[in-house]
Amino acid sequence: MRGVPLQVENLCISFGGLKAVDHVSFNIEDGTIHGLIGPNGAGKTTIFNCISGVYKPDQGKLTFDQHDLTPLLPHQIAALGIARTFQNIELFHNMTI
Repeated sequence: MRGVPLQVENLCISFGGLKAVDHVSFNIEDGTIHGLIGPNGAGKTTIFNCISGVYKPDQGKLTFDQHDLTPLLPHQIAALGIARTFQNIELFHNMTI
């Protein structure tokens, strides 16, 4: 039987009056690969930002290897093994290829 290291339960976050993520729940089992798809503005990046601690959810719980991520800071979450990358193609303005 596979373990479930990442659990997202009833994740909600709003920005002003805009509900960006509304009661999202899913589990990621050991040894599996998942994708998160949806149109622009669907909340995909917001979910990743909540998991990595960049944003704090208004509601819900995030668990990784039985650690509650919800109150942790990004560097504490990274120390547990979760990190994210960014899509920005101009990270270093003064460097050439």
